Order: sequence, then structure tokens, then C-alpha cells
Amino acid sequence: MKILVVLTSHDQLGDTGKKTGFWLEELAAPYYVFKDAGAEVVLASPQGGQPPLDPKSAEPSFQTELTRRFEADDEAKAQLAATVRLSSVNQQDFDTVFYPGGHGPLWDLAEDQHSIKLIEDFIAAGKPVALVCHAPGVLRHVKTPEGKPLVDGKTVTGFTNTEEEAVELTDVVPFLVEDELIAKGGKFTKGEDWSSHVVQDGLLITGQNPGSSEEAAEKLLAALKA
Repeated sequence: MKILVVLTSHDQLGDTGKKTGFWLEELAAPYYVFKDAGAEVVLASPQGGQPPLDPKSAEPSFQTELTRRFEADDEAKAQLAATVRLSSVNQQDFDTVFYPGGHGPLWDLAEDQHSIKLIEDFIAAGKPVALVCHAPGVLRHVKTPEGKPLVDGKTVTGFTNTEEEAVELTDVVPFLVEDELIAKGGKFTKGEDWSSHVVQDGLLITGQNPGSSEEAAEKLLAALKA
């Protein structure tokens, strides 16, 4: 079992002067769900090399058992420092793909042609795809083999408008994940803010927020074994 994990290379939080990137829990939780199940995990990003970590996600209040495990894991950190370039990746080499969030993907992966084609290729090949928190926004330009938006008519979730309001970035992000998925025809569902909420519709698995990342990874594994 070989699993691709796609991370952002974008580190600027709009024009605020603050840093962003990927959210640590959303990498660490699925990373160990997959590794502990015996999977080979490959990390990729648009620019390759070390992807930017959202500094807030490393603050003590956002730490979990799995983020602490990741930060103490020299092998994992070495792998993170040397992500492969996304343009070199082919879906044929993997069983599935997982997209962690953080705000970064809204700027780069949502518009990245390699990412868009990669997701389309996984779906066309009948392989499941999972995205969590802000990463479902990466689906905004992804289409089905028939040419309609991938999320059209599908039950999906992602970082909600109220969660974005809570972190006071509604006017900073290039688009709101909830609004964008609805605009593309998605049937958007949500749980309580910050609670784990994961939905699966066919090959597409989406999670609402950082706390949903472990459950989303477990659903992805189950889909692979189905």
C-alpha cells in the first residue's frame, strides 16, 4: 500500500505579513494512521523540499499526541524536509492520495494544474481521494471525466464559514471553502465547530477541520480495503 500526501508550498497569509502553510495535526495524524497500518507514505509539494509549517499549528494549545510523536521522529522530519516535487508524481504509482489543510493550499494547490490533474487522474482510475479542513477547497477546479465539477451533487465538508470567522481570516483568504464547495454544486454538511466531521461520497472523502484528520485518514484506509 503506497499513499501520497500532498502539502502546500505557500507560506504567506494574504497581505497580513504573517506566515501560513500546512497545519501540523493534519499531517501528523494521517501520517501515523498510514504508517502504523504498514503503508509506504510519500510526501509531495508544488515546489518540493521543505514545505512551510503554519507556525500557529505548532503552538502548545494545538499539540496532540501525534504531533508530538511527529516532532520527535527524526525519520519523519527528514522526509518532510525533502518532499518530492508535485509535477514529478504520477497517480499510477500510488493507491490513494491525502491532502492536509492549513490555509496555504487555498493559494497554491487550489490553482495548481498538476494538483488538479492528479486528483482527476486518481478519480478516473477509481482510487479514493481524501482532503481535510481547507484542503477540500483544492477541489474548486477539479472536474469529473465528463467535465462537470467533481463536487457537483456530492456530499462534502470542509472548513466552515463560522470556523473561518472564529480565526478572523474571513477577509484574508482568497475564498471561503464552504461557499466555494456549495457554489460548485456540493451538498455541504457540517458538524459542530471544531468537532470531528468526515463524510464519504463514492471515492471522495472530506473532513471539516484539524480534529477530523485522523478520522478522515481511517476512512481512507477503510476505502482502500473495501
